[in-house]
Amino acid sequence: MKITNNSKEDIGGTLEVIESVKFPVTKEVGEVLRAWFRWLSKERQMSDNSVSAYMRDVSAFMFFLCQHLGQEPNIKDLFQLSPADFRSWLAFLANTGKARTSTARSLSALRSFYHKLEVDGYGSTSVLSVIKSPRIPRSVPRPLDEKSVSELIKGVGNVNQIKGLDWQAKRDVAVLLLLYGCGLRIGEALGLLRNDIEGDAILIVKGKGGKERIVPILPLVIDALNDYIESCPHILDAQGKLFRGVRGGPLNPRVIQRRVSDIRTKLGLPETATPHALRHSFATHLLQNGGDLRSIQELLGHSSLSTTQRYTEVDSKGLTRAYDSAHPRAR
Repeated sequence: MKITNNSKEDIGGTLEVIESVKFPVTKEVGEVLRAWFRWLSKERQMSDNSVSAYMRDVSAFMFFLCQHLGQEPNIKDLFQLSPADFRSWLAFLANTGKARTSTARSLSALRSFYHKLEVDGYGSTSVLSVIKSPRIPRSVPRPLDEKSVSELIKGVGNVNQIKGLDWQAKRDVAVLLLLYGCGLRIGEALGLLRNDIEGDAILIVKGKGGKERIVPILPLVIDALNDYIESCPHILDAQGKLFRGVRGGPLNPRVIQRRVSDIRTKLGLPETATPHALRHSFATHLLQNGGDLRSIQELLGHSSLSTTQRYTEVDSKGLTRAYDSAHPRAR
């Protein structure tokens, strides 16, 4: 969902949450925070989840500053901070047990906020440029094998086989098949509109940063989508969200996450068996079956090939097999 104006209703609960938090800042700082929030949403076209995370990060920084400076931070205070002040903040985050990945995101959010302040003419500072982001360990995706994927999706499809609730099972299966069959992120799947799946057997998916990509839809996925649409008790307007909750509103991703969590426990699958693991499985299984990295990069919507190359570490044995069978000197 993209934010189209400044009303509290349209920007969802994010601004309401920020306004309800009792962190001390001056009125001017509060105004520029909200201006930055709207800029991220409308100009940068960041996802709602990313914007919410950035707002939480910078809001927490303001709360730290209040304690660190002993007063409500104003614009002048923000531009008078030294490298030692920012390092104190990073040390504070480390002492609270915040993960390095979260700390790196917080620092990225803060840099974005200061950039917006400079663009708007509030001041200029180069202090943040000397602050290094924490080194993040290179993570390797943890996909599921084909049998586990099949069991997980089948289990989710059976969980709601109660009279009157079977449409929810069909809905959940359709969502998971979009993740595994098309490589979508859960936010991308739940962001689909009813008319997004009409016409040709392809999807035009709007990913991170508003970047669009074309993804083919397998017949199995199309059948699951049609099965859900036919059974859904709510009116699915052409320009409305495709996936709905029990009361007819847009489906919350937590519903799918909880469903998968419940089923993986019953099946004895590892905690890494999450909805996002299905996207990892999509990429890994394509690679194992001869898919090339460039094509997989396009299907996943990765801006950098290096991100997609993580899957080669998962399937090193598969690459060896491909090398042995394809290279003329390997025979």
